[in-house]
Parts: sequence; C-alpha cells; structure tokens
Amino acid sequence: MTWNFNEPVEREGTNCIKYDLRGKNFGRNDIIPMWVADMDFRTPDFIIKALHDRLEHEIFGYSFRPDAYYSSIIGWLERKHSWRIEKDWICFSPGVVPALNFSTLAFTKPGDSIIVQPPVYFPFFSAVESHGRKLIYNTLAVNEGRWEMDFDNLEASIEGNTRMIIISNPQNPIGRVWTRKELEKLAGICLKNDILMLSDEIHCDLILPGFSHTPLASLSAEIASKTVTFVAPSKTFNLAGLSTSSVIISDLPLRKSFNKIVENIHIGNGNIFGTIASTAAYSQGDEWLWELMQYINNNIDLAEDYFKKRIPEIIPVRPEATYMIWLDCRQLGLKGKDLPDFFIKKAGVGMNEGSTFGPGGEGFMRMNVATTQDTLVKALEQIEKAVSILR
Repeated sequence: MTWNFNEPVEREGTNCIKYDLRGKNFGRNDIIPMWVADMDFRTPDFIIKALHDRLEHEIFGYSFRPDAYYSSIIGWLERKHSWRIEKDWICFSPGVVPALNFSTLAFTKPGDSIIVQPPVYFPFFSAVESHGRKLIYNTLAVNEGRWEMDFDNLEASIEGNTRMIIISNPQNPIGRVWTRKELEKLAGICLKNDILMLSDEIHCDLILPGFSHTPLASLSAEIASKTVTFVAPSKTFNLAGLSTSSVIISDLPLRKSFNKIVENIHIGNGNIFGTIASTAAYSQGDEWLWELMQYINNNIDLAEDYFKKRIPEIIPVRPEATYMIWLDCRQLGLKGKDLPDFFIKKAGVGMNEGSTFGPGGEGFMRMNVATTQDTLVKALEQIEKAVSILR
C-alpha cells in the first residue's frame, strides 16, 4: 500500500464539524464521531502538492477555471464510468446541495410537486420544501432484505403538476448501486410523464468491489436530455471544505436555465483552491482511489463480521457503494429518540439516526466507517458492551 490509511489524524481544533461540534450535536465531546460523510484520512499528497505550488504565487485575485479543470473531469468520467461528456455540459456549483436548490428554482415553480425516494439524503427534502414546492415520497421497498425502487408506487404518486424527481445514485444512506435495468425503468416512467430527473451522483466513485456505477444520463441521448447530474471530488478525495462541484447538463435550454440562477446570485466564480484541488484529484487520483476502496471494503468486512458474530441484534445492510453502513437496529426495541440516545449515552458513538432520512428509516442508524481500523474496532467494542446490557 502506497498510502497509509491506518495513520490517525488529529482533527480537533481545526473547526471540524465532525469532531469540534460533538458537544453541540451530541451533548458530549468524548464520543466517537461516525456520522457526517467525510473521511478521517489525509487528503492525497498530490492534491496537497498542487495546493502548495499555487500558494507560492502569493496572489489570490479573481480567477477562472482553465481548460485543465474541464478536461480532468471529462477524462475521469470516461475512465471511471465510460461516460463521454462535453466541456460545454459542465456547469459550476459550490456544492451539490446548493445545486439541488438552484435546480428547484430553475426548473420548477411554486406549487409544483417533486418526488424523492426515502430513506434518502435529507437535504433533498429541504431543496423541495424550502422553495414552496410539494414533496412527494416514493419510499423504497425492501424485497428479501434488498432495498429497491418501488416503481408501481412511483407511477401512482405522479400528479398533474409533478415536474421533477431527485434520485441518489449510488443511494445514500442504503449504499445501493442502481443497476442499468433499474435506471432504465425509472427513466422510462419519467420520460412518459415528462418529469425531469435530478441524479445526485456525488458518491459515484466510491464503488465497492464487484459493482459498477451507471450514470443515469449515459443511458441514451433522450434520457440525458431530461437529466441533470451532480458530481464532485468532495466525497471521493475528502475535499468538502473546498466547495467545488459540477452539474452536467447536455440539454442547452436546461443548462441556460440553471446557469442563469447561478449567475443571478453571483456564486459562479468558485474559489482558486477548489479548482486546483479538483483538477489534481481527477487527473492523478486513480491509484489512490483504488487503494482507498480496498481499505474501506476491509472495514466493511470487519464491521459486518463483528455484528454477525458479536452483536447479532444489529443487522448491517451490506453496501455496494459509499463508506456508510445502514444498520437495522429494530431488534434493540428502542423507539424514537431512545435509539440515538442509546448509542450516544451508552455506547459513546455518534451516528446519523435513520428517521432523519425520511419514511422507511425508522429503527435504523447510518454508520460512517471511513476511519482507521483501530477507531472502527473501538466503536464496535463500545457498541457491543452497551448492547450486552440490554440483553
């Protein structure tokens, strides 16, 4: 292994949401934080070097994104996901969550309905409701332990003013990698009903062994014309604090509508260091990402085996992507706030409570395993000790 993912990194005292806000978010500062989706691993050395090189210039005035920025994104998507895009399709946003909100403003009007598929990343909900749009739930179905899209319910939930659907691809928090067949069926329903598809693909690079990501817009030109795709290096390379993401829109009228919102609120310039980091990541990050995913896969194996053998009351849903594990905690018999309180107060582990991800999330917790193996084992041991008291 070229990079040492076992090396602990002290994150306290860096204005780190994950660590420095533990007291505010969980009521105690000594919990093991396994909630917010960033990693405890160092940003890759080649990105740090690119940032250092730029710092040596010592002037950080107005700047634009160079051709290398765009070509790095184009090359990465083709290498990793066999998706060929054009430079003109790439729009800027300071993050995927802002881009979701921009899209709501650009492509819908107050009173329109927008479909989401819970349990899902909760900012999807506010991207709809904060702007006076109607939120419609197309809750995922569970079939013999496998989480799937409920296509019958999707068709039944479409109203006359349904304009848009937001999907998580790969799915957060479940970790499903949607298959080509599933995405084609979804797209067929949306095309038939003239529904625009927003595809949040921020986790598309974090694919576990045995699976492959299919960009929704890569399925056909017709599907691409009704799809807005969101990607970013932030989850893949631990760059969330640099606020740089891309929105890929092949349809010119849609692209103009999106860019108009971005231009009207004057946030299109981005920042110098986000541009530098993104370019380095997508140009040089192939080997680092491969090693990262081997380490994360090993952590998932470790956690899954630990729960099965020593904490059978908690059943992990094996992820196909991401570095989160969706934990079925319903056998603990804890309801509502008692469930997260148990993990915080009894186990000393801070995770995301399932109901925050919407309907279908009750009784679940989301666990972030993008940390050192020692930290993961310590958390599992603390959970085991706490659960043993409930038995």
